Amino acid sequence: MYKRVLLKISGEALAAGSGFGIDALFVTRVASEIVELAQGGCQVGIVVGGGNFFRGVAAQAVHMDRVAADHMGMLSTVINGIAMQDAIEKLGTQCRVMSAIDMHEVAEPYIRRRAIRHLEKGRVVIFAAGTGNPYFSTDTAAALRAMEIRADILLKATSVDGIYTADPKKDATATRFDTITYRDIIQKNLRVMDTSAVSLCNDNNMPMMIFSMREQGNIVRVVGGEKLGTLVISSPSDK
Repeated sequence: MYKRVLLKISGEALAAGSGFGIDALFVTRVASEIVELAQGGCQVGIVVGGGNFFRGVAAQAVHMDRVAADHMGMLSTVINGIAMQDAIEKLGTQCRVMSAIDMHEVAEPYIRRRAIRHLEKGRVVIFAAGTGNPYFSTDTAAALRAMEIRADILLKATSVDGIYTADPKKDATATRFDTITYRDIIQKNLRVMDTSAVSLCNDNNMPMMIFSMREQGNIVRVVGGEKLGTLVISSPSDK
């Protein structure tokens, strides 16, 4: 269904419930789905968070300077990106890590035209180090990169199978939205992703699908057009 996608994966997801570090088996499972997409002709860009190592807004950074803490978070995403690259290439598909912070020995510098060329050649591209700026989350980086590479859709893989009226882990009466607008997310104060990312997607008409990555095969199914999770769109009046 989609020719080019931007997949956002949280760093916490790569820890697979352990809270810290990288679960190699889980990373390989995710990599196998990405490789299946790439070999099937879908162009795949990826943004990986760094929360499994360090988060600039977490309790562990409460006494740190915010800029320093955010830079540490950016470096964490590079670690995750290299791990994902290794898993993807072991499965037979070329992959490039492009960093918004220069570190030539371990990653290519992010250059938009080069990234698009990699995608056109069938390579998976992992965008690391966020936007390269403090105070911006990897959600915002995912929204930005999705628009820069002209992705058909932004896919956000989470531990929850969509957007709910309340936190389904805390409220048993919470119901899931099949479709919702970015404006409703802001008005209802639904904590799906940060407001900057929501506004960026809304202003540029970038659709987003939020779905669970707990079930193996969901990434492939979503790209194939199955209605999993919640589709987020711009409201007609915002277009």
